[in-house]
Amino acid sequence: MFTTMRVPTTPQRSRMMSSIRGKNTRPERILRSLLFARGFRYRLHVRGLPGSPDLVFPKRRAVVFVHGCFWHRHEGCRYTTTPRINEDFWRQKFQGNVARDRHHAEMLHALGWRVAVVWECALKHSVEETAQAVEEWLHGDEDVLVIGQSID
Repeated sequence: MFTTMRVPTTPQRSRMMSSIRGKNTRPERILRSLLFARGFRYRLHVRGLPGSPDLVFPKRRAVVFVHGCFWHRHEGCRYTTTPRINEDFWRQKFQGNVARDRHHAEMLHALGWRVAVVWECALKHSVEETAQAVEEWLHGDEDVLVIGQSID
């Protein structure tokens, strides 16, 4: 027997979507606490920088974005699904998110900042390894770091 899934009404969907956090998400808080425990100090969501990076390390000229796989379209990740209802809207929404992310990274590089992107799936599956990789990157001189885990 199949169970029919209810499609939320417009007000219900609006309420659900408005409850999704844009900052201080669980993956972001996890990474922050691990880096803080390792002695790193940072600023949060600096509005004066393109994209208001999640973590800013001014002394190291480095920023970290903690991206949700769904919203920022982590290619090859099982968390990157597309809703079947109103597909055109979602496709445009996601394309805009990806283009904006790319633009912000380019602007930050042009301003002399190093940019790291930590995907949500990396923090779900390899928390300590992810924090270690970010720590090594912060101590190093690489311009870019991308940490994600492709999941089948």
